[in-house]
Amino acid sequence: MAKFSGFKQYREDDEVSVATDYQDYDPAKHNPVFYGRMHSRVPVDCDPREDVDPAVIHPSVIGYSFTEKPPKTPPPPPPPVPSKEECSPREYLQHYVFPVLVPAMEEMLKQAKTEKCFERKRTKFNALDYVTAFLYNHNPNKLERTKTELEDIPFVQEWLKDHPRPPLPLSLIWTEEEAALIIQSFWRGYLVRREPEVQELRQWQAEWREELGGIKRRVSDFWEKKMPESPKASQDNLNTDNKTEEVEPAKSS
Repeated sequence: MAKFSGFKQYREDDEVSVATDYQDYDPAKHNPVFYGRMHSRVPVDCDPREDVDPAVIHPSVIGYSFTEKPPKTPPPPPPPVPSKEECSPREYLQHYVFPVLVPAMEEMLKQAKTEKCFERKRTKFNALDYVTAFLYNHNPNKLERTKTELEDIPFVQEWLKDHPRPPLPLSLIWTEEEAALIIQSFWRGYLVRREPEVQELRQWQAEWREELGGIKRRVSDFWEKKMPESPKASQDNLNTDNKTEEVEPAKSS
């Protein structure tokens, strides 16, 4: 009978159990009886299986001795934070920049995944804008600050006054559902407009608009002459009429 080649490797993995944790357990690699427990094989002169009751003890532990794992050594205390004025550039980044910047970058990546930035070439999501707003709202020196949108941040407003941004195209603003509805509505409209009866009706409407296209302009000109809008225009029309009446008798004489 062929022996399982990986049993020895898994048994050795189980034996090195001082630093193991139960959350790392893999049933395909580890024995549930030995994993996470310190044990060692105990040599005996007689057969240890003679006095074993399978109802009380697991058969796989025959010939092994178990003991509790030693308590974990607590990690050493962190070194004191150096002063900003006296620390090196590396220490400044490690103690003053990264503790604030790294959480912002993590949240930015989560939001980018939500906005499907890893699936598309172009999206409306701006990583720099998100990080700017996150750092402004989570400033450890301004805990009383409430959540503020990017456009409402004072220094952002000053910057946008001198550097206005062009509007985003609709392809980046619309969601997939909104874009699908608009495309479907245009397509249904095209299917209706291509019908022969609808084409004939549209042709008649175009001819009718061309024939009566100037009616609004003619009506507007008519009422402007009959009912002037301003008193000055009315006075000018009266003066013009009086001059005409004075000139006509001179011509007749």
